[in-house]
Amino acid sequence: MIQPKPPVFPSNITKYKAGAFSSNPDLLAVEEPLEIQLNLIDDEEIVQKTVAITMRTPGNDFELALGFLFGEGIITSMQEVIRIRYCESIKKPEEKGNVVKVTLRPHVKVNLQLLERHFYTNSSCGVCGKTSIEALELSGCPILSTDQFKIASQVLTALPDKLREAQSIFQHTGGIHAAALFDAEGKLVTVREDVGRHNAMDKLIGSHMQAPEVMKQLMVLVSGRLSFELVQKAITAQIPLIAAVGAPSSLAVQLASNYQMTLAGFLRNGQFNVYTVPERIV
Repeated sequence: MIQPKPPVFPSNITKYKAGAFSSNPDLLAVEEPLEIQLNLIDDEEIVQKTVAITMRTPGNDFELALGFLFGEGIITSMQEVIRIRYCESIKKPEEKGNVVKVTLRPHVKVNLQLLERHFYTNSSCGVCGKTSIEALELSGCPILSTDQFKIASQVLTALPDKLREAQSIFQHTGGIHAAALFDAEGKLVTVREDVGRHNAMDKLIGSHMQAPEVMKQLMVLVSGRLSFELVQKAITAQIPLIAAVGAPSSLAVQLASNYQMTLAGFLRNGQFNVYTVPERIV
């Protein structure tokens, strides 16, 4: 059985400090490609398709694959998945532990023309070229309810410190993003890390695929800035509030507004900006 790869890589560095150089050990966040493959039945024939290749930090790879497929509307629940595993029939040594195969149940219908896009994602911006709000609207995502989640402002301002404390890989490398789910009382539910903020979000959502309804009662906090794609993934998972320590983009705010999601940015140093639906923060 293929084992997951470690998320950090030991390195030696030359450090300059106080006018002098010194040799020091260091740890780097690992970045390697992950290929997500689908096994499905089309016209009574077994079809294998590569859906995406994403640059990610190894770890929680199955969650990443499931979260990505869910966010793209390829699957709607875990009940549509028979099996998920690392591909054993690799052609090159570098593919070991870097190819995940998801087998779908025979009744699951997939738009093969959509799969011909062969998503390529990098660690900074996510799926290249996916910038259309209309693409999300066509997926049938409902408008978010404003009754299911509220959080106190003083609870919200305490969350960045909780997130930083929970970032185990960040503490060693300093070069990695995080996404975390919190409840209305400020309790950390789940946290995931990756060199790509969109991968961290996919891992986070994928970790709750067995019971996705719980995410309607939670909020998500991400490190860095808030992009359109992060908001899109959160809306697909029906998460009512998204916050970031950095700035949101204009398209992220527009999308959040369209779906009645609460979006908060610059959440740091005891303050934040609310861009949409402030009623959820009391």
